[in-house]
Amino acid sequence: MKKNQNLAVFSGGSNPVLAAHICEYLNIAAGKIDISSFQDGECSVKIGANVRGKDVFIIQGTCPPVNDNLMILLTIIDALRRASAKRITAVMPYYGYARQDRKVEPRVPITAKLVANLLTASGADRILSLELHAGQIQGFFDIPVDNLYPSVVFVEQIKKMGLRNSIVVSPDAGGVDRARALAKHIKADLAIVDKRRPGPNKAKILNIIGDVKGKNCLIYDDIIDTAGTAAGVAAALKKKGAEKIYLLGCHAVLSGNAVDKLEKAPLEKVIVTNSIPLKTPSKKIECLSVGKLFAQAINCIHNETSLSNLFKLKK
Repeated sequence: MKKNQNLAVFSGGSNPVLAAHICEYLNIAAGKIDISSFQDGECSVKIGANVRGKDVFIIQGTCPPVNDNLMILLTIIDALRRASAKRITAVMPYYGYARQDRKVEPRVPITAKLVANLLTASGADRILSLELHAGQIQGFFDIPVDNLYPSVVFVEQIKKMGLRNSIVVSPDAGGVDRARALAKHIKADLAIVDKRRPGPNKAKILNIIGDVKGKNCLIYDDIIDTAGTAAGVAAALKKKGAEKIYLLGCHAVLSGNAVDKLEKAPLEKVIVTNSIPLKTPSKKIECLSVGKLFAQAINCIHNETSLSNLFKLKK
C-alpha cells in the first residue's frame, strides 16, 4: 500500500506481532510511543510524534491482562485527543468484556456497554474490531463500529486442507449464525450443539442436532477461553461417530490449562487467529494472521471507501 503522510498508527503493546503485520501491509512505521508504569501500577503514556490533524489508529486489544490493556488504550486515546489528532480509531482485535453483553440475572452489570461508554468518553471517534461476541455490541456505541469477520482467513485455510464430506458445528445456539455463514461458503452441512452453562466458564453438553456420523467436523466458535466447551463438544462428536474433528476459534484466550485440554481432546487440529498473542505454544494449534485484513480495513477507513469487499469471500 502507498504511504500516506496524514496516516499514523500506534501500538499499545497488547499484540506487538499483529501490530507489526498491520504496519508492514500498510507500508508504514508504527508511531513512537512511550508506555510505562508508576510504582503503584498506574500507567503513563507519552506520544513521541506529532499527530496534530492526523488520522490516527491505535492497535490495542483488551486481551489478558484485560484491565491493564483497557486502561492503556483509554490513556492513549486521551493523549491523542489532547494532542489534537483529527480522528482517533481504536483498533481492537479482541474486545474484552464482550461476553457481559446482557443481564442474565438480577443485580449484574452490562460491562460490554460500560466499556463502550469508556471508549467514547475517552475521545475515540471510531472502533474497528474482529468477531465481536455479540452483534448487538455495535449498538452499544454512539460512534461508528466496524466489525470484521475472520471467516475470510478460515475459508482460505479450509480450502487448503482439502476436506471432503465436512460439516460445520456450532458449539451453542448463540453461534448458529456464525457457523451457518461458514457452512454456506464452504458448501457444508450444519450441526448445532445444545449446551447449558451452569456457571461461568462451565459448560454441559446435552445433545447434538444434526448427523455427524462419518463426517469431518469443523467446530466454529468466536472465543476459546478455558476450552471446556471445545473439549466437551469434540468428545460428544466422537461418540456420535464423527470422523476427524477440527476446532476453529477466532480469539485464543486459552485461560488456565486450556492448552492441555485441547491436546487431550479428540481434535486433529486447532486453528486460531493472532487477534490474541499465543502464550503457550502447541503442535496442535495453528495460528493464522489477520494483519492483512486489518490493514485493508484501516486503508478503507482512512481513504473513506467501503469496507464491504472485505466481507466477501472468494469462491
